[in-house]
Amino acid sequence: MNCNHATFISVSLSPQSSVLYLKRPSATLTPKQTLLPRNVRLGVTVRARASKGDGNAQAANWSRWVPAGSFAADKVFRLIAGATASPIGQFVAFPTTFLHSVDPRVKLVWLLALVVLPARSHVIMRFGLVVYLTLLSMWILPRNAWTDQLGRVYLLSGLLFITLGLGSDGVPALVQLRTPPPAMMGLPNIPVSLTGYAYTIIKLGPLTFTRKGLSVASTVACLTFTVFQSASLCLTTTTPEQLAFALRSFILPLKYIGVSVSEIVLTLLLSLRFISLVFDEVRNIALGIVSRRINWKQLTVMETIDIFFNYFRRIFTNIFSHAEQISQVYLKLN
Repeated sequence: MNCNHATFISVSLSPQSSVLYLKRPSATLTPKQTLLPRNVRLGVTVRARASKGDGNAQAANWSRWVPAGSFAADKVFRLIAGATASPIGQFVAFPTTFLHSVDPRVKLVWLLALVVLPARSHVIMRFGLVVYLTLLSMWILPRNAWTDQLGRVYLLSGLLFITLGLGSDGVPALVQLRTPPPAMMGLPNIPVSLTGYAYTIIKLGPLTFTRKGLSVASTVACLTFTVFQSASLCLTTTTPEQLAFALRSFILPLKYIGVSVSEIVLTLLLSLRFISLVFDEVRNIALGIVSRRINWKQLTVMETIDIFFNYFRRIFTNIFSHAEQISQVYLKLN
């Protein structure tokens, strides 16, 4: 049923007035007419709302506030397709650098040292490792690769640094000192340091950046950057077969105590091959959605969310399908 007009009538009767009945009960009223007695003072409020189009359409007074197209879904999918275009975790044979010729066993020891150093070193040493990896990435990787990788890793590390630096001392300590303060024991207070030491570095209203926050934030941020970028450098300049050979040379003595070294090495090799497969699936599905040239402005919020859910469901479906094929090949080889 189409309904283009709607009339709402609110009538308020005073306590002293009596209710009068209509003389013609069968009389019909148009939407613009109201039948009210003349000898009774009534407060009448008439509100007319008209919808656009037929009655099945949504009301215009609240539909305009729905954030249609505010997700910028097209930009998100284009960003995903462009982010995975760089060789993340993939071997780059050209240009050939000195890091390509380094023994893979030395690279594994180098990775282990870079993971351990930020956790136990000074804050200057941590930031020095970040600068060292940045310069090494700019020297080793192609320009389109290191610009994309360094930008994203720096963004993640910067967010961790700001969050942990401002939030480390935000929660009060659960353990309190059981000894009374010096003033209650008749002892003089500890004199202020003459070297200008200050526990609080920066105070921005309720947010405080202290030395503890600097230590925690620098450790986590530098460790995150070191792990991601050093692993990317190692995978970019070393083939999966070389890494599997290096790992086998280290864990080969475990074979004498019953450890299946061959299965561990084969699992590592399949995992390294699977990383590039995951990025390819993410990129190809995003490119498929972008190439369809969907008019996102005409979609509702629920339709946009449904496309995102189908996108992630498609990724996991394809990944699980490839994993099942790899497992079947592995069972046939054994």
